[in-house]
Amino acid sequence: MSAVGLTGCVALVTGASRGIGRAIAVALAGQGVRVALAARTVTELETVKNLIQKTGGEAVAFAADLADREAPKRLVSETVAALGGLDILVNNAGTATTHSISATTVEEWDRAMAVNARAPFLLCRDALPYLTRSGRGKIVNISSVVGHKGYVNQGAYTASKHALTGFTKVLAQEVMADGIRVYLVSPGGVDTDMVGRMRPDLDRSGLSAPAEVADIVLFLFRQEGNAIIDEVNIRRPTKSPWV
Repeated sequence: MSAVGLTGCVALVTGASRGIGRAIAVALAGQGVRVALAARTVTELETVKNLIQKTGGEAVAFAADLADREAPKRLVSETVAALGGLDILVNNAGTATTHSISATTVEEWDRAMAVNARAPFLLCRDALPYLTRSGRGKIVNISSVVGHKGYVNQGAYTASKHALTGFTKVLAQEVMADGIRVYLVSPGGVDTDMVGRMRPDLDRSGLSAPAEVADIVLFLFRQEGNAIIDEVNIRRPTKSPWV
């Protein structure tokens, strides 16, 4: 089933070079969305852009490190300049370390907060005028099960995802009157490079695939009635290591 009213929309997807971000970007392009791809690695971004273009979609790529506080504003401006507007913002980029709190450095803590919490705030703030003007604005913030629970050796990551979860709940209420829908998606274990680095001990056959998260995002976009679904927690009932 096609997502309602997406053809011709413009989306900015962060962390789009791999994993969940790549899957969401490709899925949106398949629905006729023109996609701005953002990540740190240019070569991987170009691979995703070429994949979308080969299947008849439209995509542009912008390299950015979201730990840089000027990067969000630049990404919004570049997206609007290249594609003529902005209708959908997907805050997916994330970073994580696996240290005990006593072993976590200030630099690691600050980077987690900058990429996972501050960057989505800045991107949302700078995108809001365009999303309001769109008349069909949507924001998807990719949190995590650790945005609701706590796990040993993931203190900085957990704190940053809790911040993103709380921020999203407030934002959804503040922009509802402007016709902007805000969604929080909180996956459990997903088979991505980040999870592989953080938990090399896991049996990855029990993890969700990035495409499953992308399917949830498209499902949310199909809900065009008065009811707004603003939070989805994704987990495998019997196999997920994070429940």
